[in-house]
Amino acid sequence: MNSHPTLFPTGIEDPTRKAPGSPERAWLGVVSAEHARRASRHGWIQLNHGDRRNLARMRRGDGFVFYSPTERMGDTAGLRAFTALGVIADDEPYLADEVMNMGARGTVRPWRRAVDFEDVHAADLRTVAADLVLTQRPNWGYGLRFGLVPLAVEDFELLRVTMGR
Repeated sequence: MNSHPTLFPTGIEDPTRKAPGSPERAWLGVVSAEHARRASRHGWIQLNHGDRRNLARMRRGDGFVFYSPTERMGDTAGLRAFTALGVIADDEPYLADEVMNMGARGTVRPWRRAVDFEDVHAADLRTVAADLVLTQRPNWGYGLRFGLVPLAVEDFELLRVTMGR
């Protein structure tokens, strides 16, 4: 018997229940599409120029989606697409073996997280924006400047289906 007949009409599953195989939490990371392809090809993520802090917020099993405002870092033409999707596969951030050249800021060894990326195709923001919890708030894109934002699990699942087509 449905205990919330006005909220959940007969035949509609309770939306607070987690679908089998769904993560309990999800995240949206912001990088160029070029960087998202490189990361997904190698099975890791790196955010905020290799900083550890945002990576440490995640847990094994969390869903993760890359959003790419541009094709390449520094491009002026917008891409605005979700470009890679997977699940965090390790327990802690780790230091990469290679060193990154940060120009005038010198070199750094970036922190990374292992991710089991799924075989997906990019999804244009315009095709899913109306259905995402993320984009319903005014000025939702403002938070993307931090490089990592929490993502509703239902948004992760919608993107998983959309990008899997």
